[in-house]
Formats: sequence, structure tokens, C-alpha cells
Amino acid sequence: MFALERQKRILEQLKENGAVTVSKLSAELGVTEETIRRDLEKLEKQEALLRTHGGAIPIDENKKEVSLERRKKINTDIKEKLAKEAVKYITPGDTVFIDASTTTFFMAEELRSFHGITVITNSLRVADKLSGLPDIKLIVVGGMVSMNQSLVGSMAENNIQKHYFVNKMFFSSRGISSAGILESNEQECFIKQSMMQNATEKFYLCDKSKFGRVGFVKLAKLEDIQYVITEPGAVDEELQATLDEYKVEVVTI
Repeated sequence: MFALERQKRILEQLKENGAVTVSKLSAELGVTEETIRRDLEKLEKQEALLRTHGGAIPIDENKKEVSLERRKKINTDIKEKLAKEAVKYITPGDTVFIDASTTTFFMAEELRSFHGITVITNSLRVADKLSGLPDIKLIVVGGMVSMNQSLVGSMAENNIQKHYFVNKMFFSSRGISSAGILESNEQECFIKQSMMQNATEKFYLCDKSKFGRVGFVKLAKLEDIQYVITEPGAVDEELQATLDEYKVEVVTI
């Protein structure tokens, strides 16, 4: 199979499934994983897709959010490990913000066995996971329901800003770089900024694919957070130096 035909097949699968993985493409197209990585690199340079750790997602994620169900399937194993690490920082008596990202969604399952905590979220998926548990106080902010199954808009932002204060916030975003923490959805960005204003400690969860990825909205400066929870080897020397300067602790799974 010629490279152009192979790359066309890759884009077709990406359009159909919302994400592709190197290992699966290698098996289906009968070429090595290194060949697939070169194909993905070339397609990314053509702005046909965005590479992630172990695969790729559509380039139009900046303009149109990939559905929550599709994003939940990207780097699932890593997101579950990030969630398990994040909940280690939650203890009885804590009040926490959890945003509507797919990475923090996995925290909800881990929190089901916790006692004596309060969770405030704009995620309907997180709320569904934690509702009805006698030992967790669950607060869902009001607002408009988005395609991401989250509550957004001025009602949700004002509700958070005026009524809720927490000691810990857990969130993710489109990407992180030396420019700061970046987002691709303005409404979600404004909700997270409202949460950050009223949170003492901020924990940013991200897999390797988030590093260096651009977003057209700046969510926060690096000095605004206290912790980055990520994979080993994800942070390069330059970014590590910047995080050290701002006393941001990097926690690896």
C-alpha cells in the first residue's frame, strides 16, 4: 500500500471513530508502528490531524469539541492512573471543585468510596457517578447544559463566584506549555477560571498529549497552579525549569 493511500485510510478512520491509535493502525494496515508514526507526523504538518500519545485526534478539536464519549476513549488507561493519583490528595473534610473534563471524570469513580467530602462540579457525568452516596455531599452548579454534558454560561459562573469556595480544585484542559494552561472551549474556560478564583490549591491533570498542544483561550498562568499530575517524562527540561521557578510541584504516576 502506497503512503498516500495509507494516509487516506488513516483520515477515513479518524473521521469515523473520532480518534485513532498507532498500534491498531499498524495491525490493520499491515505496516510497522514507526511507519504509522511517520504518517501521522506528516498529516499533522499538513494540519489534517493532531497527534496524541499513541495516536491522533481530529485537527478541528479547536473549533468543535470532540464528543465526551469519544474523548473518554482516548488514553483511557493513563487517565485512570491520573485519577487514582489525584484522589490521594483528597482527605475527609475537603471541599473540592471537579471540572467537566474527561480526565477528571475518572476521578468520580475513585471518589465513590470516600467519606466526609464535598464535591462541587459542573459536570453532569460526575454528578451522575456521585449522586445518592450518603457520605459525599454533592453540589451541582446551575446553568445551561452544553454538548459536553456540562453546565456552563453566566448563571453557572456567577453561582460559583458568589457562593462556593474550596480548598482543592482538580481540572484539565486542551493543553499546557510555557505560555500557560490553554483551552479550546470558551464556555468551559470561563467556568474553570471561576473555580480557580475560589480555590486554594489547584491540581492540573494531564497526559503527555497535552504538552505543547495549543488552544486559542488562555485559561491560566503556570504560577496560578500548585500541582501538575502527569506521566513520567512528559515535562521537558525547559518547562520543568519554569515550573520549578513558580514552585509548581510535578507529580508523576
